[in-house]
Amino acid sequence: MFIIAVDGKETEGAYSVKNEEGESILYIFEELDDAMRYAMQLEEIGFPEMNVLEVEDEIMLRTCEMHDHCYTIITKDDVVIPPHSLEEHDYI
Repeated sequence: MFIIAVDGKETEGAYSVKNEEGESILYIFEELDDAMRYAMQLEEIGFPEMNVLEVEDEIMLRTCEMHDHCYTIITKDDVVIPPHSLEEHDYI
């Protein structure tokens, strides 16, 4: 599985999206290509250079649950595009 972070700031948090209630939702991608494509889309709308990080799925999910972070797993069948509003982006 893969997450996205700002290049050089990987220890400061991972990219997430705010939902309608204002909660940060961590995107966890099953496929490297999908994570890389999303990272490129972020850069195209003005984000700094992004880095795709491979994570151990079981450890990542347990960590999110331990810290009460919301997450969603993006499968190869899902289509996601970055929100247009910068207020809808976040880091956790």
